[in-house]
Amino acid sequence: MGKNRVHVDLATTSAAHRAELVERLTALGATRADVGQGDVPWTVMADPEGNEFCVLDPRPEHRDTGPIAAVVVDCADPRAMARFWGEATDWTVHEVTDSEAVLRSAQGVGPYLRFHRTPDVKTGWNRVHLDVRPYPGDDPQAEVARLRALGATPVELDGIHWTVLTDPEGNEFCLLSPK
Repeated sequence: MGKNRVHVDLATTSAAHRAELVERLTALGATRADVGQGDVPWTVMADPEGNEFCVLDPRPEHRDTGPIAAVVVDCADPRAMARFWGEATDWTVHEVTDSEAVLRSAQGVGPYLRFHRTPDVKTGWNRVHLDVRPYPGDDPQAEVARLRALGATPVELDGIHWTVLTDPEGNEFCLLSPK
């Protein structure tokens, strides 16, 4: 199994907090992982099932995200992903370059959504994926049509009572029912 295309980054508040969190996660069964990251200021780990995640160094932009600083998605074109996901979620695009795009809730709360350019080609189903919930009162079929118009593709799966789509780069996501 190769590196996951989607992973989470965990926020820390200090070097001591980062060390404590790595120690606690290790006690829970996580292990350090090498995904070819080289010498970086964060710690790459894998949960007991092999899903990678990062314990970040303290960063000012993550002080109010909560424990999950970001959901990171590998992609070929961060600009295209920012366009799609910004429109799909109504999240604010904070940064877009050829190598990365960063989005966050329009209310400025919660984790960031980061799209990181990678040469890796998507193969198979993502082990980790996004779930999207429409606004209360939205018509589910109209939401599917809107997402398709933005570039999403429906996925037919037997025995699933919710809608599964893929974004323009083939990353699966679930469209939940509006509350």
